[in-house]
Amino acid sequence: MTEPVGTADLPAPTARTADWWREAVIYQVYPRSFADANGDGMGDLPGVRTRLPYLRDLGVDAVWLSPFYASPQADAGYDVSDYRTVDPMFGTLEDAIALIDDAHRYGLRIIVDLVPNHCSDQHEWFQRALREGPGSRLRERFHFRDGKGATGEEPPNDWESIFGGPAWTRTKNPDGTPGQWYLHLFAPQQPDFNWDHPAVRDEFASVLRFWLDLGVDGFRIDVAHGMVKADGLPDLAGLEQTKLLGTNASPSFDQDGVHEIYRSWHTILEEYDGQRIGVAEAWAPTLARTANYVRPDELHQAFNFQYLATDWDAHALHTVIDDTLRAMRAVGAPATWVLSNHDVTRHTTRFANPPGLGTQIRTPGDRDLGLRRARAATLLMLALPGSAYLYQGEELGLPDVTDLPDDARQDPAYFRAAGQDGYRDGCRVPIPWTASGSSYGFGAGGSWLPQPVEWAGLSVEAQSGQEDSTLELYRTALEIRRAHPALGAADNLSWHPSPPDVLIFERATDNGPAFLCTVNLTGAPVTLTPPGRLLLASAGVTLTAGQAVLPADTTAWWTTTP
Repeated sequence: MTEPVGTADLPAPTARTADWWREAVIYQVYPRSFADANGDGMGDLPGVRTRLPYLRDLGVDAVWLSPFYASPQADAGYDVSDYRTVDPMFGTLEDAIALIDDAHRYGLRIIVDLVPNHCSDQHEWFQRALREGPGSRLRERFHFRDGKGATGEEPPNDWESIFGGPAWTRTKNPDGTPGQWYLHLFAPQQPDFNWDHPAVRDEFASVLRFWLDLGVDGFRIDVAHGMVKADGLPDLAGLEQTKLLGTNASPSFDQDGVHEIYRSWHTILEEYDGQRIGVAEAWAPTLARTANYVRPDELHQAFNFQYLATDWDAHALHTVIDDTLRAMRAVGAPATWVLSNHDVTRHTTRFANPPGLGTQIRTPGDRDLGLRRARAATLLMLALPGSAYLYQGEELGLPDVTDLPDDARQDPAYFRAAGQDGYRDGCRVPIPWTASGSSYGFGAGGSWLPQPVEWAGLSVEAQSGQEDSTLELYRTALEIRRAHPALGAADNLSWHPSPPDVLIFERATDNGPAFLCTVNLTGAPVTLTPPGRLLLASAGVTLTAGQAVLPADTTAWWTTTP
């Protein structure tokens, strides 16, 4: 075994691009599950603030915070009742400001979630629309429609909610009689805004400026593809109903009219210094359609869900990497890679199961296999050109918790028939910080979802300083990624010939060392000629007699001498 070279032999890191977001590593914090400062069992903003040094030392560039706005929590904060206040569950507006300021002092940027497709049914506008009844001007800011049938007893069209059941709920008139229906692509407690109404556009322009004035560095835009619907809200006419993270064509999603909104938001972001950005959560049918969201006058990044959903397969990964780089190159945008988030089964568990099961998996699978592949997949992702997103706890190798009791679940989709699986709670279990304690260091008052006993050995405390731990693998990988001159934003990937089910690519510079990545996606060791000096590997690589033996499901990083 040869020890990795590390960063000692690399040139001092330099700023390779003026556009920080083109190569940033951004860490998603799901606030209710990250750290609990007040001991009520629910994570909060002061808890996040106490853990900023950890994130700085991990080596990330920015933090994306899932919603912390005022909300009845029908969908874990993605049902917002007031976009300018913090829900008391998470703290106060002063806590948010302190978090933003502290993050900047630590050299971290802050991206906040924005939920513009829908709000809470407790939002002031929607409540007034219900009270005032048909003819209310507030109803024009949503999608209220008369029903079909002799008495309006049928929904206005055949759309289904992402969470299951009809995408329409019938209201009662102020006099108690059956009334109009309103559209909600998600839960009934999340009515969709009508983005054709100027008041909606003006309101969100104001919300953007409110948070930009407080210092946030950007917005992750929830359901970025959903705000504009096809004219007339037509029936699906044989098209497939849309599922969570689905990429099928639909009259409810990925309509061309949404891009006018993002061009106006781009203008607002440009009014502020510090390179503020917009990030699209856009489920589009093709990578070319995804690229439309990151044209030069629109948003800056778009999550690559095609990559996230790709199985552990050499041909499939080679194809999606090439297709991604080609699509983003056409619009001058960076690729944005991601393996896990709060809506999908963690990639440690996805890769522990047979291929083809999708992104919502209920079985634990072979956990050793899953962790081995997940570590290799992370090194592959971090070696690619562009930006990368990490989801809290993946640096600890956390699996999904697949055996949560039914009475502990809170995912609204779990309680609605015929929806997506509704097992997102498994990736949202609070993460472990210490090897002991009632919630493994999450907080003094337990945790809102039960944590498995194995969390002790996977905690930050248990893994810190352990050379072969997943946490130290992430720390070292992020250090190398920042230091190596061939990594980051540069569009410089070229493929090398490789054995079956092995990927080899190079990223070169004009006058510095080249970087090479080798990925063994087989279930057996593979012997290769070393393409340079070993920097890092997801499992032990044996170097002997001028050959390198990569274990099964292993990624290795190499560097050349300039």
